[in-house]
Amino acid sequence: SIGKHQEGLVPSRRLGNVRGAAGPPSPPGRRARPPAPGAGRLSGAAREELRRRLLGLIEGHRVVIFSKTYCPHSTRVKELFSSLGVDCNILELDQVDEGASVQEALSEITSQRTVPSVFVNRVHVGGCDHTFQAHQSGLLQQLLQQDPAYDYDLIVIGGGSGGLSCAQEAAVLGRKVMVLDFVVPSPRGTAWGLGGTCVNVGCIPKKLMHQAALLGQALTDSRKFGWEYSQQVRHSWATMTEAIQSHIGSLSWSHRLALREKAVTYVNSYGEFVEHHKVKATNEKGQEALYTAAKFVIATGERPRYLGIPGDREYCVTSDDLFSLPYCPGETLVVGASYVALECAGFLAGLGLEVTVMVRSVLLRGFDQEMAEKVGASMQQLGVRFLRKFVPVEVQQLERGLPGRLKVVAKSTEGTETIEGIYNTVLLAIGRDSCTKKLGLEKIGVNVSEKTGKIPVNDEEQTSVPYVYAVGDVLEGKPQLTPVAVQAGKLLARRLFGGRSEKCDYVNVPTVVFTPLEYGCCGYSEEKAGEVYQAENLNVYHTLFWPLEWTVAGRDNNTCYAKIICNKLDNDRVIGFHVLGPNAGEITQGFAAAMKCGLTKQLLDDTIGIHPTCGEVFTTLEITKASGLDITQKGC
Repeated sequence: SIGKHQEGLVPSRRLGNVRGAAGPPSPPGRRARPPAPGAGRLSGAAREELRRRLLGLIEGHRVVIFSKTYCPHSTRVKELFSSLGVDCNILELDQVDEGASVQEALSEITSQRTVPSVFVNRVHVGGCDHTFQAHQSGLLQQLLQQDPAYDYDLIVIGGGSGGLSCAQEAAVLGRKVMVLDFVVPSPRGTAWGLGGTCVNVGCIPKKLMHQAALLGQALTDSRKFGWEYSQQVRHSWATMTEAIQSHIGSLSWSHRLALREKAVTYVNSYGEFVEHHKVKATNEKGQEALYTAAKFVIATGERPRYLGIPGDREYCVTSDDLFSLPYCPGETLVVGASYVALECAGFLAGLGLEVTVMVRSVLLRGFDQEMAEKVGASMQQLGVRFLRKFVPVEVQQLERGLPGRLKVVAKSTEGTETIEGIYNTVLLAIGRDSCTKKLGLEKIGVNVSEKTGKIPVNDEEQTSVPYVYAVGDVLEGKPQLTPVAVQAGKLLARRLFGGRSEKCDYVNVPTVVFTPLEYGCCGYSEEKAGEVYQAENLNVYHTLFWPLEWTVAGRDNNTCYAKIICNKLDNDRVIGFHVLGPNAGEITQGFAAAMKCGLTKQLLDDTIGIHPTCGEVFTTLEITKASGLDITQKGC
């Protein structure tokens, strides 16, 4: 195949409906990827699909030339556009397997059976003679200079981290940009402002509540370091949430200010496609407006999933609600074993609440399971109770109130056993669903996974429709992390509007689970590394360690754990990095950069550690799992 970008399916439209609007220019002389493959004469369905793809190619580019490499008339036309300094997309019909089928479909659209066949801003100019006549009359220049028929160069649907990053970068590059963002209230009525999940109901409030819990532990430790205080120390949920929500409000306002400064139009409305290149925006009052754009980016993220059992939407809360809850949740049941579940359970326990975690199967699915179990064990040491192999089947309200009392009925996943429990709050953290169902994507032909609701894209975040892209948590098979969305959005804008070619690198993305004892990782889990490289080709170095700060405080000396997974067949290159300990996020970030640079075990050994720190343990790892040697610690 020829070309750089794969063109996607676009529903059939008459030529009269695709005239007069310009797509952004393409790199000089770029060859367009051929439309859908087929064999011999195409069936009716295949011919219609080919027609859709051709129209998508024409709609998505400023200049498209259907050509043949040996045709002198095609050569003259290409030379003309080159002399004018005009970027164009060229499809050489003699260089693609189904060139004859393409030419036949093209003739049905244009009534022209020969090449070259030239389109400028979606207007069919014609062949060689017509193109030169248009040039001599000035019509060609008018078409090339014609203002786009679209309202915007780019509309971003979703005002979270990825969408805002893309929108602002596109605006910096001189494009006219709109952001549509609307938060559908949770079943409990919770909504928030601009900034998406991370700012409002994710990373930011989560980390701040994690910090609140750590301060409680520090108060306990402080007595061993000589701090004396007689008054009873209590935690105020109201004071904490008020301060955190105030900070979130300032972040949301700063996002709005940044959009304004970059001349990005922000509309607090729900975006939904109604036809190609056109969206309907509906605000909270039900008022509707229509907008068009040459390009679109879907960045709508995800929302918490519910169980689908009696009482879940009526009485349970999710992470959408927890961080702005106007009352202390009291004794809490956390349903789920995701990182969201364990993080929330961890800081609630750290604030002095009774917390139970109900787990259907394993902790932290997708993460290294040895590390996941160590995370669970560390939480149990703090008093978190785990109910394994149970799932709720009903939630009943026993008493109204703030927080009130709820009865949860649960059944075993391994038998017929049923249990009941009484809690003040039930927090659901069983996963998240992509916000793609009510965007009208089916109206324009954007493929969406039936199983996951996520959007498959190519390596340039392009969907099955050429002018529609997607970033962030809605992507199929990509890390669901804020910094990933920010990077992908920024690089996407630079490729679309800045002539750049850099793509987002989704390999070796570091992350941290902010449980009371943090777990940081980068690269492969031990299980996945064994699948990919085979266990016999791996060296797994590990050790328990005792942070100096824990010694005087009298905290356990064999809870923190470090592990690296090395590929023997590649100079012992580090392909998996794992640490359970204080400030694991800060430690992991630095080693992630080293892994990008090809970190090996020898390079770690050659690195002089900073003493006394937790991170230095990775410069002195000696014991492999295969050796079976003892890794317990007895001193600093």
